[in-house]
Amino acid sequence: MEISKEALKMKMVAPKLAASSIDTRNKALEYIIEGLLRNKDRIFEENRKDMENAVKDNVAASIQKRLKYDEHKLSDSVEGLKQLITLSDPVGKVLLNRELDKDLVLTRVTVPIGVIGVIFEARPDAMVQVASLCIKSGNCAILKGGKETVNTNKILFDIIKESVIKANLPGECLMQVTLHNEIDELLACDREVDLLIPRGSNKFVRYIMENTKIPVMGHSSGICHIYVDEKADFENSINIIIDAKTQYVAACNAVETVLINKKVADSFLLALYKALQNNNVEVRATKEVFEKLAALSNGEIPVPSETDKVKDYEKIMQEEDFATEYNDMIISLKLVDDVEKAVEHINTYGSHHTDAIMTGDDKVAEYFEQMVDSAGVYRNCSTRFADGFRYGFGAEVGISTGKLHARGPVGLEGLVTYKYKLIGNNNIVGDYATGKKSFHFKELL
Repeated sequence: MEISKEALKMKMVAPKLAASSIDTRNKALEYIIEGLLRNKDRIFEENRKDMENAVKDNVAASIQKRLKYDEHKLSDSVEGLKQLITLSDPVGKVLLNRELDKDLVLTRVTVPIGVIGVIFEARPDAMVQVASLCIKSGNCAILKGGKETVNTNKILFDIIKESVIKANLPGECLMQVTLHNEIDELLACDREVDLLIPRGSNKFVRYIMENTKIPVMGHSSGICHIYVDEKADFENSINIIIDAKTQYVAACNAVETVLINKKVADSFLLALYKALQNNNVEVRATKEVFEKLAALSNGEIPVPSETDKVKDYEKIMQEEDFATEYNDMIISLKLVDDVEKAVEHINTYGSHHTDAIMTGDDKVAEYFEQMVDSAGVYRNCSTRFADGFRYGFGAEVGISTGKLHARGPVGLEGLVTYKYKLIGNNNIVGDYATGKKSFHFKELL
C-alpha cells in the first residue's frame, strides 16, 4: 500500500465527511456498538493470540495489561461510544457572528481538521476510542496501532470500517497502517495529512516531532506529581497516592513523584512509605528522605548506599533523576520547604501533564493551581482522573501537553478548527479605503 496515494484519496473525501449530518455520524457509532457486541467472541480470540505472542516475546507485565481486551474493556468501549453519541455535534458551531457593515456579515464556524494520522500504543481499546472520535468530529483518520496487538486491531478496524460504510459515510475516510516502515511514509505526507497525534514513549514522540513537517499534537511523557501540603488530610492523601500510582501503573497519568512538605515529614512520611511497601511500590528518594525514614523507623529502614541500583534506577536520587517516567511500580519521594518549592520542582522536572496538591488550605491550593504550568492541575484527587472518558468527552484521542489549539485530554473540541465565512452584497474594499463606506462592527445574537 502506497500511503501517500491512499492519504490523497482521504483528502479528497474529507469535505464529504465534514458535510455529513450528525445523525449519520451517530448512526455509524451505533453500528460500531452492534458490531463489537456481535463479534465479541472473535475479538477475544484474536486478542488471545496477541496475549500469547506477548508472553513468548517476554513483554513486560505492565504492558501486557494494556494489551488485554476482555469483557471489561469491551464494556468500557461500548459505554464510551454511548456517551459519545449523546454529545452535541462539534461541527458547525458559530463562534462569532459580527456585522461589519449593514450588508456584510462575518461568521466563524467550527469545521473538522481534515485528515488526522494517529499512531498509538499497544492498546486495542485505543483503536475504538480514536476511530470513534474522528468519525463523530467528521475527520478522516489514518490509524497505526502497536505491533503487539496486530490481530486485535485488525478485527476492530474491520468492524469499525464496515460500520462506517453501512452508515453511508465514505469508506475512504478510514485507513489502517500495520507495518512499522509505513510510519516513515506517513511522516512524509505533509500535503495530504493535516495533523499527527502520536501516543507512546518520550523517545517515540520526539522521533515523530523531529521527522515530519506535519503539525504534531501530543505529549512526550507523563511525569505527574502529587504535593502533600502541611494542611493535608494524611489518610486521604495516602489513599489518593496509592490510587494514582497503582490503579493503572502503565498509564501516562499515573503519579511518578510525591513531594512532601518538610513540616509534616515526621508525622506523614513513614506512614506513606509503609503504605507504598504494602502495595508493592518500590521507593526511590533523596538521601534526605531515606535518612528521615531511618530515624523514624529506629533504623529498620536503612539508608541505601549511593551506589546501590535496582532496575537501573538509583535508590538514592539526584536532582536530574526526577525527570524519570517509570510506568512501573516505582515512585520517587522528595521533601520540600513549601508550596513555592513544590511548584518550582514540578515546573522544572514535570512534563506539563497532570499534577495535584493535597491540602485543606484554600490560599495554598490557589497558589498551586495558578503557578503549576500543566494541562491538568488538581486538588485533593488522583491524577488518574486525567482522561477523556472521565471528563465526559466520551473518550480521548490522546493527551496534549502543548499550549496551542488543544490541551489535556483531547476530545471532540480538540479535533475541530474553524473557518471564517463572509457574506456580502457586492462589497468592495475600495469603498472603505476611500471613505465612501465605513465599518460599524456590530455583534449579532
